[in-house]
Amino acid sequence: MRIINVKDYEEMSRKAADLIAAQIILNPKSVLGLATGSSPIGTYERLVELNRNGVIDFSHVTTINLDEYYGLDPTHDQSYRYFMNKHLFSRVNINMANTHLPDGKAKDIDAECRRYDDLIESVGGIDLQLLGIGHNGHIGFNEPSDEFIPGTHCVSLSESTINANSRFFKSRDEVPRKAITMGIKAIMQARKVLLIASGEDKKEILKKALFGPITPQVPASILQLHKDLTVITPLDI
Repeated sequence: MRIINVKDYEEMSRKAADLIAAQIILNPKSVLGLATGSSPIGTYERLVELNRNGVIDFSHVTTINLDEYYGLDPTHDQSYRYFMNKHLFSRVNINMANTHLPDGKAKDIDAECRRYDDLIESVGGIDLQLLGIGHNGHIGFNEPSDEFIPGTHCVSLSESTINANSRFFKSRDEVPRKAITMGIKAIMQARKVLLIASGEDKKEILKKALFGPITPQVPASILQLHKDLTVITPLDI
C-alpha cells in the first residue's frame, strides 16, 4: 500500500489523473476501470485537459465502469452512463464502442451479470482500477455484507447509500433501490488500484478500510490484500 497525502481535492485530482495518464502513455491500449460520484470529477477534468493538450490519447483505451443503477435508462441524467459521457467520454477522443457499463435496463439481470464478467475477462482484465469509497466502506456498489461477492451482481442499496446519493436527485424517493455492480474479484484482479477519498466525512471509514480488520462489513478493507494499491487523499489518517 502506498499512501500519497495531498493538501486538497484539487491536488488529489491532479495526482490521480497524472497516474492514469502515465498508465495510458505506457500502454496506449490500457483497460481502465472507472468510477462515478463526486470524488473522480476533478480527475476526469484533468484527464480531459491532458487529452486536449495532446499529452494522452484515448483512441485505443478501453473502459470498464464499476456499476450502474438498475432501472435507469442510459439517457437519464442520473444514470452513470450519462455521468461518464458528460464528464469524460464525450470530451476526449475515445471510441464509444470501447466504453462499457452494466445495462441498467437489462431484463435478465443474471444474464447481464454474466455478460459483464465475460466482458472483463475478454479484454484481459483491468490494468488500472480507479475507486472512491462510500461512507459505509462500499467500493463500486459492493455494500457491507456477510461475504465478499466475487462476480458482477445486482445489489439492494443500503439506506446510507440511498441517503448519500439522494443529493443528486430531486428527492430521496427518486433514488433507485438497486444497482448492478462489478464484484470484488475483478477489482482485486486489477493490476493496479487507485483509491481517492476526500472530505472529513470519509476520514473514519477510510481509516477503517486501510488499517482495520479485513471484513465484508467494510468492503474496501479487502484492498489491504491488493499487491499494488495507491491511495491519494488530503485526509490525515
